Amino acid sequence: MKYPNIAAERAKRGMSLDALAKELGVARKTVYNWEQKGQIPLSALERMSEMFSCSIDYLLNRSA
Repeated sequence: MKYPNIAAERAKRGMSLDALAKELGVARKTVYNWEQKGQIPLSALERMSEMFSCSIDYLLNRSA
């Protein structure tokens, strides 16, 4: 499952995969794999939710 909302939030802020990876303390490939395949740790989802001021459900493209 792909998570396009993570990539969309990065794009809104002009943030590269490298920049997000650095903020989260992981490798660029890790962020790429999260966006493409999922299996994102809860701690990373919580941090991205705070950074992007949105819900985890939004990041995972889930409807309420």
